[in-house]
Amino acid sequence: MPSRVTVWYDSSCPLCIREIALMRRLDRRGAIRFIDVLDPQGVCPLDRAELLSRFHAEEEGRLYSGAEAFAAMWRAIPVLRPLGLLAGWGPATPVFEAAYRGFLRIRPRLQRLFRQRTSST
Repeated sequence: MPSRVTVWYDSSCPLCIREIALMRRLDRRGAIRFIDVLDPQGVCPLDRAELLSRFHAEEEGRLYSGAEAFAAMWRAIPVLRPLGLLAGWGPATPVFEAAYRGFLRIRPRLQRLFRQRTSST
């Protein structure tokens, strides 16, 4: 059985809000604890700026960043577990990390697009 996972997210990011909403719906077992990095009451294992720069998750006492953090979160959700296992598999991890870094380059444009879409509705 997958272990409990803690995920830190940015509640000011429209992409993050949508993604976390989806993960909450898929996490029917309640295996993931979601912590808003911007919540002053939230417990953060790192500097908030660092947590905001990349995706972070903790699984079994180990803190992951980037694609490895997504893999940890996916492993906690039965329907996404195979993807999480693949992403955490040594030979595949660099491919997932490269894809994540590519996403980080376009993230600011996507955030602007989603903010504009949200404000116009």
